Amino acid sequence: MGKRLGQHFLRNREILQKIVEVAQLTHEDIVVEIGAGMGDLTELLLNNAREVIAIEIDPILYKILRERFELTRNLKIINKDALKVYYEELGQFKVVANIPYYITKPLIFRLIEAENLISMTLTIQKEVAERLVAKPSTKAYSALSIITQYLTEPEIKFYIPATYFSPPPDVSSAVIKLDRRQKPPVEVTDEKLFFRVIKLAFGKRRKMLSNSLISIIDESKEFLSNIGIDPMKRAEELSIDDFARISNELCKICKD
Repeated sequence: MGKRLGQHFLRNREILQKIVEVAQLTHEDIVVEIGAGMGDLTELLLNNAREVIAIEIDPILYKILRERFELTRNLKIINKDALKVYYEELGQFKVVANIPYYITKPLIFRLIEAENLISMTLTIQKEVAERLVAKPSTKAYSALSIITQYLTEPEIKFYIPATYFSPPPDVSSAVIKLDRRQKPPVEVTDEKLFFRVIKLAFGKRRKMLSNSLISIIDESKEFLSNIGIDPMKRAEELSIDDFARISNELCKICKD
């Protein structure tokens, strides 16, 4: 139970209360909790939100949740894979969750696809949290950093030692808050192309940028030089503005 699905239960009430405070909930909010476990965080969320939607894939834990909150009216419990939930049907919502570490990256990508998402307050692996807030020319900087920072404003709020979890994970954890941006920090003509360029560049991280983009444009070295970007650079050396410029200039070529 739990462990086989990569879950590490956080049961310290003081830490859980601190997470709820970071989430800045109101009694008008719909809150989604992913990996609800035995319901310790769920209980606090119920006291601070209009409705809580608790998602738990483990059938045994799902049954525990059903029994624990049998008489609770503002709670909906879903026994389903969180990656397969259609969040777009929920209206405006916030996420507060201790996410199973093995689905962190795909789950963050899935949640930020939902335009009705207001914010995420997540307990995740420290290393992943640091990737989400990483700046160019650092080891942690990745495609995940840029796409997350394009769509949200991520901020690490505090760290949690492994000893607070049961069973203790092999890594330290961090609580990170990601608020959806009203407007991205750069103007992008075609978001799909923008994301594709980023993923291609980081997919061949050790290669020069010109080699990474050759599948999109034949004369990649000449193209990059013409728009003022050194074709010898690698992906981790480029800012979000650089990637926006590349994708926007590629759009102009496609139109021509």
